[in-house]
Amino acid sequence: MDKELLKQQVCAAIDASAAKIKAIADGIADEPELGFKEVKTSAKVAEFMRELGLDVQTGLAINGVKGRAHGGKPGPTAAVLGELDAVGCPESAKADPLTGAAHACGHNLQIATMLGAACGIMKSGVLKELAGDVVFFGVPAEEYIEIEYRKKLLEAGKLHFLSGKGQLIYEGAFDDIDMAMQMHADKNMPRPTVSIGDSSNGFVGKTVRYIGKTAHAADAPHEGINALNAAMLGLMGINALRETFREQDVVRVHPIITKGGDFVNSVPADVRMELYVRAKTMQAIDSTHSRVDAALKAGGDAIGAETQIVTLPGMMPLNCNRRMNELMVENSRKAYPGVDIKDAGHFSASTDMGDVSHLMPVIHPFIGGTDGLLHTGGFHVVDFEAAVLLPAKAFAMMLVDLLVDDAKEAKGILADFKPILTKEEYIAKMESYFS
Repeated sequence: MDKELLKQQVCAAIDASAAKIKAIADGIADEPELGFKEVKTSAKVAEFMRELGLDVQTGLAINGVKGRAHGGKPGPTAAVLGELDAVGCPESAKADPLTGAAHACGHNLQIATMLGAACGIMKSGVLKELAGDVVFFGVPAEEYIEIEYRKKLLEAGKLHFLSGKGQLIYEGAFDDIDMAMQMHADKNMPRPTVSIGDSSNGFVGKTVRYIGKTAHAADAPHEGINALNAAMLGLMGINALRETFREQDVVRVHPIITKGGDFVNSVPADVRMELYVRAKTMQAIDSTHSRVDAALKAGGDAIGAETQIVTLPGMMPLNCNRRMNELMVENSRKAYPGVDIKDAGHFSASTDMGDVSHLMPVIHPFIGGTDGLLHTGGFHVVDFEAAVLLPAKAFAMMLVDLLVDDAKEAKGILADFKPILTKEEYIAKMESYFS
């Protein structure tokens, strides 16, 4: 069958399902859940997938949901991903009052885009024309937060890595996928826009604990060891390093103090922090985070406090596939002829899609139709068609491009792709950060 006719059919199926797609986006936004806690969200996604006739697996990396459909003949497997978790944003109008979780990063739009693409493939009748499988994958815990909670899951043997896609790679949930695509909502971009990204920062996570000695803060401060002062000196040490960070490495170090002491009238003896060390390459991360450790330890040494630093694997830098990016641009213009196409280049934030990109071809475009800054209460959708239906159509049409004609396009991309790491090398590298 003519490829362009197949694309028209998938777009028509998405338009016919628009109300249902919007309902799932709104329903997920109404009940936001933080990473590795996405029980309600996972159930909603699984139900939607089953209604479409997908073969559904659940419980992957605790809450991941994977729906698979088989094309008319064997071939590669192409996946569309969407992230299940919310971010902490208590100031959002839709924040959970108990947890502070809110979809202020637009992951509910990712899920709706993924399920919209699934509607296009499953309801249009094009599946029989494809050579290979399609997978629609709701993945957990992209936001790398609540590190102490995740460390407890590690200790309990429920996790091996702290991010959703890293854990899924470890479990083998990507072993039967050859290439993957995922969108992300853009910031301050109300017009229909597709921004094509090339790369992103990766990072390692750290928890820090300063142990001092308590004493009466007014009567005998000289008897104490002030762990909060140690932390402040450690932070000043990091700030003193910043002039040595090379611009081309795009280094970002951002700590928070999660515990500043116990009582205001006692010398703080237990102070705790969490931080990321981000950079554009793993080499830059490796050369930076050891110097950050030295600065943090110097703060403790100056005061006489004990400094405990735990380094944890975070996320790999993202590397997007050029040909898949080109297909995204072509199909975005077909989905919405007036769309603005922008070059996003490198972005200094991080995504665990970077981990996947080390193993297989991926893309991670940024999609407009939204306004406000990400991770803030001001983030909101202004144009649902641009924010969700446009990328859903583009992804569904990309699946057609990749898998029609005996999957000629997908096979060409895979033939040209050289993985940065094997799965075994990826696991070994990530495990090397545990300390």
